[in-house]
Amino acid sequence: MVDRINRISEEVKREISNIIQGELKDPRLPEFVSVTSVNVTRDLRYAKVYISILGNDEEKKAALQGLKNAAGFIRREIGQRIKLRNTPELKFELIIQLNMAFISVN
Repeated sequence: MVDRINRISEEVKREISNIIQGELKDPRLPEFVSVTSVNVTRDLRYAKVYISILGNDEEKKAALQGLKNAAGFIRREIGQRIKLRNTPELKFELIIQLNMAFISVN
């Protein structure tokens, strides 16, 4: 059962990435939005989508709001592309990543 959920999570992740990169035309979304992981519940009713956005805090908030507003469209597209009994409701969460610069010392 766990293998099936993992396979579905990976397939949902792949499709959400394709939809965000190719079909969403929201001006709030920057060019670099990455879906890092997706966790689908065992009953396939909910999916927590973890995303990473390159930009400042204001751009990240705007992009997250844009994704939340597009959740219905993304869910419908997933339902058409992946044949499941239930199409999961999407919850987007932002992953905070530290931008680190590496300095080489001679």
